[in-house]
Amino acid sequence: MPNRRSLVAYLVAGLSLAALPTAAFAQQKLPVVASFSVLADFVKQVGGERVSVTSLVGPNGDAHVYSPTPADAKAMAAAKLVVINGLHLEGWLPRLIKSSGTKATVVTATKGIKPIEAAEEEHDAKGGHGHDHGHDDPHAWQDIANARIYVADIRDALGAADPAGKAVYDANATAYLAKLDVVEGEVKAAVARIPADRRKAITTHDAFGYFVKAYGIEFIAPQGVSTESEASAKDVARIIRQIKAQKVPAVFLENVTNPRLIEQIARESGARIGGTLYSDALSDASGPAGTYIDMMKHNISEIEKALAAGPA
Repeated sequence: MPNRRSLVAYLVAGLSLAALPTAAFAQQKLPVVASFSVLADFVKQVGGERVSVTSLVGPNGDAHVYSPTPADAKAMAAAKLVVINGLHLEGWLPRLIKSSGTKATVVTATKGIKPIEAAEEEHDAKGGHGHDHGHDDPHAWQDIANARIYVADIRDALGAADPAGKAVYDANATAYLAKLDVVEGEVKAAVARIPADRRKAITTHDAFGYFVKAYGIEFIAPQGVSTESEASAKDVARIIRQIKAQKVPAVFLENVTNPRLIEQIARESGARIGGTLYSDALSDASGPAGTYIDMMKHNISEIEKALAAGPA
């Protein structure tokens, strides 16, 4: 017959075992899938230690032309929350959602953002088009005012998916929004230091429409050239004439496009190459744009250096 000490030991062990499921549950992180790296960073900033984030399109990846993998379907199936951009950015995503069988809540992080019209991309020599965004420009994160809306939408979605963490998400979002305010002030101050007649540049991909509207730097896509086709000698000659006619001070590379076109244009036109801009994707963690805030700081630094420096 068990003595009193044995009974106490059994009771303690039983209470410990009963508490295990609750403790284990408390340690689990909310599994979240984001469609691409910028959204993944927003989720990490707001979710902190309470979330585990998978980005389908990774650093330096192009969300326009991404091809999902079996690992993506597995991540989708395990997710409780899926955060997408919408505005026709992820044309491949509906099929992935369906094929994965995910039961996750799908949240469009651009809800509440007033989209601007996408620039009409030129036909290439074969009669094709560049990226098809419909009528809305999907690159809304290039305006920090819109980034605040992304963050608020993500905060609300995380709070709904994990009510126990709502206070944490609210606090993290508030702190991050304050950081965005500081960065936006830095961007506006940098633009103000660039002479008004030099606030224009050529890029290889028309991803900066929101940036143009918000901050007054004009980004000009090369006329008559699709970002998905090889430029002919005639195309390059046309772009060089465009640079000279519009007195464009610099041309910029982007991390998701082939640099050869811009390098050739700069070499033959005499325009300055203004470095690499990050438009549709972050860099990896060791690069200059590993977070959204780092991306915006890096881009405006490169822009100011190239445009405020005087003639190339």
